[in-house]
Amino acid sequence: MSSRNSKTAKAAARERLRAQREKEAKRAKIRRQVTVAVGIVVVLGAAAGIAVAVNQSNKPGYWEDAAKKKLVAPANTSGKNGTIIVVGDKNNKNVVHEYEDLRCPICAAYEQAAGDAVLQGAKDGKYQIDYSFAAFIDNNGGTGSKKALSAMGAAVNVSTEAFEQYHKLLYSKAVHPDETDDAFSSSDKLISLAQQVPALKGNAKFSDAVKNGTFDKWALTVRDAYNNDPASSKGTPYVLVNGKQVQVIGQTADQVTAAFAAQLKK
Repeated sequence: MSSRNSKTAKAAARERLRAQREKEAKRAKIRRQVTVAVGIVVVLGAAAGIAVAVNQSNKPGYWEDAAKKKLVAPANTSGKNGTIIVVGDKNNKNVVHEYEDLRCPICAAYEQAAGDAVLQGAKDGKYQIDYSFAAFIDNNGGTGSKKALSAMGAAVNVSTEAFEQYHKLLYSKAVHPDETDDAFSSSDKLISLAQQVPALKGNAKFSDAVKNGTFDKWALTVRDAYNNDPASSKGTPYVLVNGKQVQVIGQTADQVTAAFAAQLKK
């Protein structure tokens, strides 16, 4: 083969190789585009599913229908229609009464700072804790306060210990959403979070109650009891120790427990 023919052959080979690479690059690009498109469809489909799960309790008429249902009060509750959840000895002469909204960021800050210490006081027999819950943050949009309260009813229906653990979890820094985030309106979300609670993990009794809205009517009844309480004008968190307000906002655990101690009967 002449030198010229050799050069020509090599040039032709390089051209064929270049053309082949271009084809492979185009096919790879198409594959990537298809993969991305399919991924987008999957994500959008999943997002739509999540939206359905989140917005079930936001459907028009959902809570109006819940209000018409028969009241089912959870086990381990006290007061008229079971609107008070009591932790500690119900016969204790010292009573700490806490008013909270489950979407309230200040309530979350209070619970994160002093919740463990306050709960320990009840376990040590210093006082009983009476919990009342509001749902006024839902008035600004969403239904998470009511739905989380319904789930709280499902938790206390299992046991007081389950309530304590779930209450702590929902207010924890890792879990509690921003006030404008209505994450707690989703039954699936509330059930998923409960898997972190030993007393509720894999508990069908709890999960079914949340999914079926067993305690939705009760949640509305608890909310209404708060709205009719003079404490409703004070916002949340609002804490009374033997009927006297104790400042808990922005306080450390030591400051809160010291303030409690000053109001306890000997």
